[in-house]
Amino acid sequence: MLAGPRQAGKTTLARSLAEKSRTYLTLDDATTLSAAKSDPAGLVRGLDQAIIDEVQRAPDLLLAIKESVDRDPRPGRFLITGSANLMTLPRIADSLAGRMEIIRLLPLAQSEILAQPAPRFLESLFAGRAPEPGTLRLGGDLVDLVLAGGYPEAVARKSWTRRQDWYDNYVEAVVERDVRDIANVDQLDRMPRLLRALAAHAGQLINHAGVGAGLDLNHVTTQKYTGIFEQLFLVRTLPPWHNNALKRLTKKPKLHFLDSGLLAALTGLTPEKVAADRSRFGAILETFVFSEILKLTGWSDDRFSLSHFRDKELDEVDIVLEDRDGRIVGLEVKASATVRSEDFSGLRKLAAATGQRFAFGAVLYDHEQTIAFGDRLAAAPLSSLWG
Repeated sequence: MLAGPRQAGKTTLARSLAEKSRTYLTLDDATTLSAAKSDPAGLVRGLDQAIIDEVQRAPDLLLAIKESVDRDPRPGRFLITGSANLMTLPRIADSLAGRMEIIRLLPLAQSEILAQPAPRFLESLFAGRAPEPGTLRLGGDLVDLVLAGGYPEAVARKSWTRRQDWYDNYVEAVVERDVRDIANVDQLDRMPRLLRALAAHAGQLINHAGVGAGLDLNHVTTQKYTGIFEQLFLVRTLPPWHNNALKRLTKKPKLHFLDSGLLAALTGLTPEKVAADRSRFGAILETFVFSEILKLTGWSDDRFSLSHFRDKELDEVDIVLEDRDGRIVGLEVKASATVRSEDFSGLRKLAAATGQRFAFGAVLYDHEQTIAFGDRLAAAPLSSLWG
């Protein structure tokens, strides 16, 4: 299964990999969807090798696929795509546990947009080395690429007005179609407004009561609806890092969007507005870095857990990565071209709490030089993410 948000390129990738003889079915087609819902076993029965697109629209189809692969267990008979996290949907008849491998496909990373090889960013950090800078894109160039995001259709549009129109239509389509497919929502008309309210709180600790207050939604409903957006790969909650060595740590998760372009469009941020007031750029830059890190972890042969660090003194680390061996890497994001020693206060606390497990800590900033700030600490260019 290829899983990820709509318009990330799942269908294009699936069809490019498939043999010409492989049957292609999309559940965005009304007739095919009707057949999948009314007689899923009958639809699957005649398929030998197939691509089935947007499978979350007919949850009972997974049970029919399970029966088919149990009878004929040749690997690769079915390549399915989905714009929702099937593992979290209550209506899914069967998870296909042990029968299906899930590959998550997010919008394009910068290295993909630039047609460069996969960067060795994480490999360097976990080896205790500062990452190498990549193709330099600073100042206004950085703002433009962050606000563009990674959706192929949006990146292809050079005018910000046309990108804004695309994102507006994207949100409308997701709410009108995909939300209806995966959940029973009593107040569907409030979902676009909630998504914009969440955008205003991106990069912050989640307070469902505060987010929902302006929409007359209680914290339970706000949390439920936020979970729907998470299932659709639009947002993600980043859990707090915890350690017995540090007692005064925050226990609240942090909210991130999975694409900085979508976040910029929802908040109405344009390159001109950033040029006039850069204060709002920090939250979107943090989302951009978080999204790039998610893509890098997805490409790696290793597996990582992601969290954030914050204590009662407000010292923090934006992203904490831990690998299977328990090694820790901390990343702090700065929108400026200057880094000071105090910007490493959270990383130093994280290093002290984890001792030899601490592999490296980096402050990513808008400059081209890598500068050491002590043992296993450095300021590193944001371009290291695609270097």
